[in-house]
Amino acid sequence: MAAIYRNLIGGEWQEGDRTVANINPSDTEDTIGHYAQATAAQVSEAFAAARRAQPEWSGAGLERRHQALMNAGAELMARSSELGRELSREEGKPLAEGVGEVYRAGQFFQYYAAEVHRQFGETVDSVRPGIEIDIRREPVGVVGVISPWNFPMATAAWKIAPALAFGNAVVFKPANLVPASAWAMVEVLQRQDLPAGAINLVMGSGQVVGEAMINSSDIDALSFTGSQDVGRRVASATAANLVRCQLEMGSKNALVVMDDADLDLAVQAAVAGGYSGTGQKCTASSRLVVHAAVHDAFVERLAERLAAMRVGDALDQATEVGPLADATQLDSVEGYIRLAESEGARRVVGGERVDAGKPGYYLSPCLLTGTDNRMRINQEEAFGPLAAVIRVEDFDHAMRVVNDTVFGLTAGIVTNSLHHAGRFRREAVAGCVMVNLPTAGTDYHVPFGGRRTSSFGPREQGQYAREFYTTVKTSYIRS
Repeated sequence: MAAIYRNLIGGEWQEGDRTVANINPSDTEDTIGHYAQATAAQVSEAFAAARRAQPEWSGAGLERRHQALMNAGAELMARSSELGRELSREEGKPLAEGVGEVYRAGQFFQYYAAEVHRQFGETVDSVRPGIEIDIRREPVGVVGVISPWNFPMATAAWKIAPALAFGNAVVFKPANLVPASAWAMVEVLQRQDLPAGAINLVMGSGQVVGEAMINSSDIDALSFTGSQDVGRRVASATAANLVRCQLEMGSKNALVVMDDADLDLAVQAAVAGGYSGTGQKCTASSRLVVHAAVHDAFVERLAERLAAMRVGDALDQATEVGPLADATQLDSVEGYIRLAESEGARRVVGGERVDAGKPGYYLSPCLLTGTDNRMRINQEEAFGPLAAVIRVEDFDHAMRVVNDTVFGLTAGIVTNSLHHAGRFRREAVAGCVMVNLPTAGTDYHVPFGGRRTSSFGPREQGQYAREFYTTVKTSYIRS
């Protein structure tokens, strides 16, 4: 019998009204565990527990906060092989990526442990004689965190770590598809020197737990990463209660390959950006914008590399492309391939179900050519091992294609021209721009986020996280 894992509310592990099975997408006969589903009443209980704990946590000495986050980060990094294996088992990304994600989560906690000591204010003179002004940041209060299934530990960590570092209490809802990694991280945090209720875990569906969180007036801020459609609903619901909101949503990122590009580097960037993590990344380069002069050579090299990629069980060390997250995601990606072909795209390689020897959601990495930017395959996020090539005539044509989207998260270019690289950095309408690098892959100490409909609210990560997790207080003092 698989174990039962409970919610954490006010420092106590609690059952829900039922459990759901967490199924391994590499082997659907493997049940990882059964995870308690919180009720709406338990969500309210978690908010109340966080409200009680927050003053103690924000008033705790800096060393207490610093040490708690340092210890949590150290444990996650030390256990990255163990916990990364479980992450890959439940999410489906190749084992090396799962281990790396857990290690990165630990780095987030240790980075924000250091930020605890870097919370500086300002002192200025008033325009009125004899009055000084003190400006400082204080915690916003109780923070709700809703994280996605594609990065079940890293995304949660980059939200929870700054929230705790700046003295907030947290109520955390992970994606119901991948609760094991979230549970493991919260279990690590729960054993640190935090007040009961400073971190709460409420697992469950978006229809129950998610709705209770986004419609609550008992929180001060809510950070969400997920789809654009759900993000819009989150923004509307939180606005009704004047709750501060931060959203990271969809994308349709472009990688430009210029005629002067190193094609080996371009193929490497396209594979790492478009197909790592089974393409289930918001930073994935699913539009490959290729100069006509190198189009055929690039497509040939990329197709050869994709055809050779090993598709299989995420826990197999030789696997390069793991399964899709679940049957719904597999069906959706296949539907986009059929749609693209109906619109005139040509499938060069992949897009076929793979027999990996186990019942799982396997699809070979797919490359489409003959597409233009008006096709739905180049305007909507497919979220799988799938990229479409768009042929362009010159740099200006490429830039028009890159920016012809409602999204604006990442964009990249492969070129040996400083002129083209400089123009691209200035003209690409995206929050993150890469030159001679994959569009997927960002650092934890600098801001992350997009433009247009990809993001809403202050940036995540780095010192920019304080804009969301703190509020400014201005004090006037007559001496």
